[in-house]
Amino acid sequence: MRKTFYTLAAVFLCLFAFSSCGYNGLIDKREAVEQQWANVENQYQKRSDLVPNLVATVKGYASHEESVFTQIAESRSKLGGTINVDITDDPEKFAQFQAEQNTFSASIGRLLALTESYPELKANENFLDLQSQLEGIENRISTERKRYNDAVSEYNKSIQKFPGVLTAKMFGFTKKAYFRSEEKAAKAPEVSF
Repeated sequence: MRKTFYTLAAVFLCLFAFSSCGYNGLIDKREAVEQQWANVENQYQKRSDLVPNLVATVKGYASHEESVFTQIAESRSKLGGTINVDITDDPEKFAQFQAEQNTFSASIGRLLALTESYPELKANENFLDLQSQLEGIENRISTERKRYNDAVSEYNKSIQKFPGVLTAKMFGFTKKAYFRSEEKAAKAPEVSF
């Protein structure tokens, strides 16, 4: 009887020790990171879904600009295989994902720059609506990326501080990757008139 009591007491003591070491808190923070990543993915998907409509509208006016359309299609197809929650644990895959998103963004930028040559396209209601939607999505992507980085910061700090570091090492919690700006974003763009 006493042996059973001591065994149960030891089990409860271990459970209490693990809960006070923050295991449940680490789970909550890891889930918050994954939820925020899903929000980022959702905005990327919205952008990806919107771009074909934008391309179709521009094609009607600028059909001879095939290289821009091809570039967008290639960038968009590369993105299809990389969206995955697991990439937040792998800095190399995360960097690759970020580079592909940056390439896609640059392609969209070239498409929008192309429209400057077509005043009748700039006045087209469908194009203006699509352009406005794209601008809104880009803003939401930026917001969701910031929220993701905030969640990653909380999570990464919690697995590095005591006593969370003990629990993290014991149960295999690893750091998550941050979104980083491109190297060229650190330099101010040159503007000349």
